[in-house]
Amino acid sequence: MSPSQHDLAGLGRRARVTGAASALPAPVSQAALWRDVFAHRYGGSARAEAIWSAVGVETRHAAIDPRLEDVSSWGTGARMQRYVAEALPLATDAAAGALAAAGVRAEDVGLLALASCTGYATPGLDILAARELGLPDGLQRLLVGHMGCYAAVPALGAVADAVTARGLVSLLVCVELPSLHVQAPCPEVQQVVAHALFSDAATAVVVDAEGAGLEVLDLAARTDVEHHRDMTWDVTDLGFRMGLSPRVPQVLARHVRPLVDELLGRHGLRASDVAGWAIHPGGPRIVEVCADRLGLDDADVAASLATLRDHGNCSSATVLLVLEELRRTRPLAPGEHVVALAFGPGLTLYGALLRQAG
Repeated sequence: MSPSQHDLAGLGRRARVTGAASALPAPVSQAALWRDVFAHRYGGSARAEAIWSAVGVETRHAAIDPRLEDVSSWGTGARMQRYVAEALPLATDAAAGALAAAGVRAEDVGLLALASCTGYATPGLDILAARELGLPDGLQRLLVGHMGCYAAVPALGAVADAVTARGLVSLLVCVELPSLHVQAPCPEVQQVVAHALFSDAATAVVVDAEGAGLEVLDLAARTDVEHHRDMTWDVTDLGFRMGLSPRVPQVLARHVRPLVDELLGRHGLRASDVAGWAIHPGGPRIVEVCADRLGLDDADVAASLATLRDHGNCSSATVLLVLEELRRTRPLAPGEHVVALAFGPGLTLYGALLRQAG
């Protein structure tokens, strides 16, 4: 397939992110969560405390603060009811902020895409958010569910396609509430890691063919099906349960460089030509592996590590938070390129090539 067939700008319009915003529930310190809740749950385990301290998180945000509410014995139905109550205002706040940042009126939105893997309802959160935001009755909608941490990237590709192919002003919202899925005390290391890392957030971007912003040029993906059980997100009677194999960094190390080389090579670029990197911080080891395989320095991954430090891992919302942090701390000149990378169950890697428009 030729580069022009991959290029999302190849139909004449150039889809670009023209507005972005986030919405966060109340913050809670990582140290306080350990001291007040999880130290007791893990019986004061020195190993669990070491894991808790090593994940690179200092502050998280929680719609359901485990210091105030213990949801670990709740059934999945009760958690889903709470999901709607907590996720809807976060999703609408982030979406309204993105529309305002882009200077786009609610009635001009033609497509709403909503990504989430932490809750479900019918009518869906996309319908409820559209009502709250005053989006038009003729709105087209796309619900991206249970893809996990990488969902924002294929969702961004889908809305960019809608802009380039059909001229639809598009709104993408990612909203995740991992705090709803705290599990009962368990000595498994992977559960300690999951409870130490994950955090709540909503992020939103407007994608349009007009205005300044980051052009969405291309996407690439890899799924290593031989390792599909190394990262899982299983629906159980007591919420959703994370599975995290210690092999995940090794698998990512095998695939991240070929993925990026393919993505950049279709546009005559190399890693050294990229001005900014938005790497999903699934954990400090994930960022370290990507930096090593891609030849990146500390400055290249600073936005990812800052996001991990200040927000934790917010599943699909995270890579958009990293892009916000990158653009805040490293202003881009017209024509400079950014690569966004995210990883999740499957085991799946997704990358997007973006370019700053004038």
